[in-house]
Amino acid sequence: MTDDPIDSLSLDNTPLESTLRNATVPQTAAGRRFDAVLAELFPEFSRSKLSEWIKSGNARLDGRDEVRGRDPVRGGEVATLDVILEVQIDAQPEDIPFDVLYEDADVIVLDKPAGLVVHPGAGNHTGTLVNALLFRDASLATLPRAGIVHRLDKDTSGVMVVARTLPAHTALVAQLSARDVHRQYLAIVVGALVSGGTANAAIDRHPRDRLKMAVREDGRDAITHYRLRERFRAHTALECRLETGRTHQIRVHMAHIKYPIIGDPLYGGPLKLPKGASDALIAALRGFKRQALHAEVLEFTHPTSGEVISVRAPLPADMHQLLAALRADAKAAAAAQR
Repeated sequence: MTDDPIDSLSLDNTPLESTLRNATVPQTAAGRRFDAVLAELFPEFSRSKLSEWIKSGNARLDGRDEVRGRDPVRGGEVATLDVILEVQIDAQPEDIPFDVLYEDADVIVLDKPAGLVVHPGAGNHTGTLVNALLFRDASLATLPRAGIVHRLDKDTSGVMVVARTLPAHTALVAQLSARDVHRQYLAIVVGALVSGGTANAAIDRHPRDRLKMAVREDGRDAITHYRLRERFRAHTALECRLETGRTHQIRVHMAHIKYPIIGDPLYGGPLKLPKGASDALIAALRGFKRQALHAEVLEFTHPTSGEVISVRAPLPADMHQLLAALRADAKAAAAAQR
């Protein structure tokens, strides 16, 4: 590895980012292994990468050139990383459009359309948000997960924040871990709720179906607050606020309390129609082929300025049309009873 960042180039000859970062070892870590403490001080890097840097001398303790991962720390020392960031992902840039809601040198806040996968994976090596982000900003290839610090399911639309620098990435990850990021969703569910509430039920991988998550006693804590936004004859529009951020959390919780999200292919169950539903409503419900879930508000503290950034993603057309059909049905039913 060269000491000159200009000599270290990404696949498209974009100079990679050099980083010199310091963190003070807390006194409470005294006696613990250096590699374990380093992983906590710099959580944006993998343990294997940190171990590699310890061995190469690019991770030091109080400036010492020779320190082993198993060496104990005293507490109060300064841990230093002096490295050239390598390309972390091998995805290729693709010109995939998305709307930017807010952008500066540290973050991109975007409106993810329904149908766009966030990360490349099995069956989705191209055509993902990562590919789109790399087309917009090639330097994101040096960041973990191209700067993505949280995700939305493929068929969930709405607002996401992406870090553009390592300090921003670290700060946003810390805010998410501390539950200091406000994430508000609109969900349209099956069933007419009479009040809001809180779903507090641990979630983990389904014991038999590996594509699904499930409420499990031995799962990770998961809390979703919900309140009524609009009530229809046999459906409800809910405002959902995440306190935690588990995979499929709102979808699993709504199904768990017996009010599954309209159109959800994993947790939604069979189509249910209100008595005397109009042809227009039947067509709207049958034609809605994704979960009716939209991330509408994201609020976080800017990693550099400390300013509170609050961004709202506009409601997509398909959910506008679904709500219009539900309102028309409720209005027609009320008129018929007069």
